[in-house]
Amino acid sequence: MTAIFVTATGTDVGKTFVTTGLIRHLRAAGRAADAIKPVVSGFNADDPADSDPAILLEALGRPLTDIDRICRWRFAAPLAPAMAAKREGRVIEFNSLVDFCRRAVVGHRDIMFIEGVGGIMVPLDDKHTVLDWMTALRLPLLLVVGSYVGTISHTLTALQVLARRNLDVAAVIVSESADSAASLEETVETIARFADSIDVVGIPRLPRDVTSHHGFDRLAAIL
Repeated sequence: MTAIFVTATGTDVGKTFVTTGLIRHLRAAGRAADAIKPVVSGFNADDPADSDPAILLEALGRPLTDIDRICRWRFAAPLAPAMAAKREGRVIEFNSLVDFCRRAVVGHRDIMFIEGVGGIMVPLDDKHTVLDWMTALRLPLLLVVGSYVGTISHTLTALQVLARRNLDVAAVIVSESADSAASLEETVETIARFADSIDVVGIPRLPRDVTSHHGFDRLAAIL
């Protein structure tokens, strides 16, 4: 694979956590992994260092001044991009977004991660969602989900929606949710029983570097 789109069932389930972990893991193995996150909301221009684009840049070993190169559409309100853009009198031009991603993929020689925003049905403008964005690009997907109670229904629903668009899900990544009644292992096992032969990989969230976790080895082998 030369490029892969990282999406999720919702907001704050771990897209950036997984993407940065994969970047560090692959680069430690000598691969030239790169990433863009074209759209972000909830962005504080006065303190960008804690933003998802800044976290990606840190994993890539690049300065914060490169933020425009990986994140073109940044909005202050922590809302769906269409709503956040409207508050600022702006709009995400869908064709420009798709072109931005295609140029990034063409210009990279190994693997390029394109990290989405929110969940798969989040509105980008008045007509397009993240699902339309992924459909236009036709890249393999990593679907990041949580291990919270309710995630199984959310995950299987998302997989059905993606299948209807004939999108290729390379793997489902269960990013451990805090204080869940269900264990990470139980969640992975249950999703895998219903996921139609799609690889399901669990990644723990621990107070240490998990880049060496065997789940990243499995994902690297898929990629």
